[in-house]
Parts: sequence; C-alpha cells; structure tokens
Amino acid sequence: MAASVAAPESVTWRVHIDRAMWVGGVRSLMLQALHPMAMWGVWQNSNFQEDPFGRLQRTADFVGVATFGSREEIDALAKRVRGIHRSLRIHNHDTGKVERLDQPELLLWVHCAEVYSYLEVARRAGLPLTDAMADRYLDEQRQTATFVGLHAEDVPGSVKEMEEYFQDMRPALRATREALETARFLVWPKLPENLKFLAPGKPAYFPFGALCYYTLPKWAREMYGTLPEVPQPMVTAALRSFRLALNSLPESVHDYAFMKPTRDMLERTRQNLAAEGYDLSKGLIGLRDPRRWPQLTPA
Repeated sequence: MAASVAAPESVTWRVHIDRAMWVGGVRSLMLQALHPMAMWGVWQNSNFQEDPFGRLQRTADFVGVATFGSREEIDALAKRVRGIHRSLRIHNHDTGKVERLDQPELLLWVHCAEVYSYLEVARRAGLPLTDAMADRYLDEQRQTATFVGLHAEDVPGSVKEMEEYFQDMRPALRATREALETARFLVWPKLPENLKFLAPGKPAYFPFGALCYYTLPKWAREMYGTLPEVPQPMVTAALRSFRLALNSLPESVHDYAFMKPTRDMLERTRQNLAAEGYDLSKGLIGLRDPRRWPQLTPA
C-alpha cells in the first residue's frame, strides 16, 4: 500500500495533483462564503479579512496532507482540526445566539463547496475524467469528510447527489456584507509575509482572481454581482490556458506555493513512493500515468 492515503491509482490523486486546484480552491472559498453562518464562523474566528490568501494557502496545505500525507500525518492533522473547530463559537447575526462552529450542517457545506469546486474546475479546465471517475472522486472524498468530524454516509458521494445537495441548499444562501467583502478580497488579496516578494507582480493576480470568480455557478455570481458578466466560453478557454501553463512548471518550483511543513511532507511522500517501486522521474504529477506504477509480477 502506498504511503499516502490517496494512492496514485485513485481519482483523488488525479484531481488533487493537478494545478487547476488553485482556481478550485479560491472558487470554493467564494462559494463557501455564501452560507451566512459558515461565513460568520470564518470572519469571527480568523484573520481572514487581513489575510485571505493565507487562508487559501492553509487550505491547500490541509488538502495536501489529506491527499499525500501518511496515515499518521493525516490522523494528527484531523485531530488538530477537530479540536480547533470544537473550541470555536459563532455569533448568529440573524438570531443573536452564540452557536458551535462544528455543526454538521456547516462542516458539510464547507466540505461540499470545496470538493465539488475542485472537481468542476478540474474537468472544465481539461482534466480528462469520465462521469464514473467523477462519481468515484466524490465517493473517495467521503473519507476526507470524516477527518473534520462528519460521517461518510451523510456526505454526497456522486455528482447527482452533490447537485441535489446544492439545489436543496440554495434557499439558505445569500451574499452577506462579509461575503461581499470576501469576494473582493479574493479578487484582490493581501499577500502573507512569506509571499511578500510577489508584491510587485500583484496587479497580475487580478486576472486569476477574476477567473476564479467567473467559474462560480451562475446563481452564485448573480448573488454576488461583484464583476460584470463575460461570455462563459471565454472563461473556459482562459481556465484551460491557465491549467496548461501551471502544469508546465517544474514540481520543485510549484512546491514553493506550500508552507515548508507541507513541502517536507511532499518530499517524504516522494521517497516513500519511490521505495515502493513508483517511478518518480517525472515527479508526483507524473504518477497519473499508470506506466509509472509498480508492475505486478505474475504469480
């Protein structure tokens, strides 16, 4: 068995190793923000309004460990995340009550908005996935949902179930003041300290932030009204170009988008997989090719 819980043979690996994940990650934050309680939970318990890009980076680190980390690393991360969520509270502006952050409804919303954003963006960006593979990805992600305290059987595990879930959730969603500010932050974010060296190129970020916004479903864009509408075929073309450009980056360069503990974890994963017979000559992303998997010797 591979050192990482999501083995290279899984659909999860195929989706999460793709660089289109960066668009999916920002899109997911924009989508999550449309749930008032989920948004207030973030707004009241973090420095998101000062460092939205940092939250994206932390989300990327979580997904990286949950996908490529060892069982021990994942268990430690899951325990830490559940402990943090358990200790936090939300002031519900609608009722005036103080509520727990780790409500199953909120955890489920955040999970579904995240993984379905990854899947939809990856497929639209050109990652070849059949309908059966898309369903398998969502089924695999039920296990990830347990890391934050959900029960796998309560999580949508197919495209049909996920679309039904979002349709059912629509009446509960709205663009609060905090959500509108979040969308603006994500289109034009502040950079965390470890990425300050990118500040001179910050104006070049806007097309990326806008691309993430335009990949939202139409009903979500209508709730926000942050940017004027553009033809969706243009968005698809831009998304495919972005994916191709980012996927061409050397893995050693791309890894610097992650915090150092995650970079160290990825290096351990490479070493473990190489020891198991995987061909790492093209890096982790190269393991989407079955020819680089260990060849089974006939009995």
